[in-house]
Amino acid sequence: MTVLNVIWIGLFIFAFVVLAKSIRVVPQRSAFIVERLGKYKKTLTAGFHVLVPIADRVAYKHTLKEQALDVASQTCITKDNISVEVDGILYLQVMDPMKSSYGIDDYRFASTQLAQTTMRSIIGRMELDKTFEERETINVSIVNAVDKASDPWGVKVTRYEVKNITPPQSIKDAMEKQMRAEREKRALIAESEGDRQAKINRADGDRQELIARSEGEKQRRINEAEGRAAEIEKVAVATAIGLKKIALAINEKGGADAVNLRIAEQYIGEFGNLAKENNTMILPSNLTDIGGLVATIGKVLGDTKPKAPKEVKAPKK
Repeated sequence: MTVLNVIWIGLFIFAFVVLAKSIRVVPQRSAFIVERLGKYKKTLTAGFHVLVPIADRVAYKHTLKEQALDVASQTCITKDNISVEVDGILYLQVMDPMKSSYGIDDYRFASTQLAQTTMRSIIGRMELDKTFEERETINVSIVNAVDKASDPWGVKVTRYEVKNITPPQSIKDAMEKQMRAEREKRALIAESEGDRQAKINRADGDRQELIARSEGEKQRRINEAEGRAAEIEKVAVATAIGLKKIALAINEKGGADAVNLRIAEQYIGEFGNLAKENNTMILPSNLTDIGGLVATIGKVLGDTKPKAPKEVKAPKK
């Protein structure tokens, strides 16, 4: 093989290597920063690209996907002077690859450090109990602060999440005692509320029972009164009918004699009852004159009969 052939082979290999280095294929959701002779030239997006050999080079490579950066645990002092260990996760995305390349040396490191300092500042303005309750407030505050500071870097902070807030063991023990006391308090309150409601229910039941009983007693008395009234009315009607019939019977033939006989029987029967029930008895002076007594009663009955109207004689002419 001659020297000339070796030279041609070497030139061919050199040209192939240079051409291979000038071809760049950018993956999806990625961006390459191209410098020409040390100066920014352009940003390559996803696809096939050919660079100027020797003059152009890829200086920076960035992913445009959302990135999750772990924020290391750090000690923060709360407003009530309690030391707590706090860590979290920062989510960000490169929006301008050129700014991310030339705006700052390492935007990942800078963003995590800014998140840590902002977290210490926010925790320092809160009491320990609030740090557990206001996680969302802490997250939003850190996102706003880091996103505002990272805008010149071409980075967008999407969100921040606090992972753990760890107080000292002594504080954990005190919090556990406090939570136990709070649970016991709620249990006692719930028990007392249940007892109170039970008493109210029993009292309401007793009241309803008394009302129902009084309503029943009222209705019973009304029914009894209506029954007695109906009884009295029927007795009165029956008595009136009986008296009417007696009056009609007296006016008939032989009626007065029957009444006198009946009166004599009752008179003798009542004296007999008096003799059975009492040891002492007052007798009328004319006890033996029963006929006279009956005649007297008959006369009284006769006087009570309605008299027929007298005939009015016409005057003589």
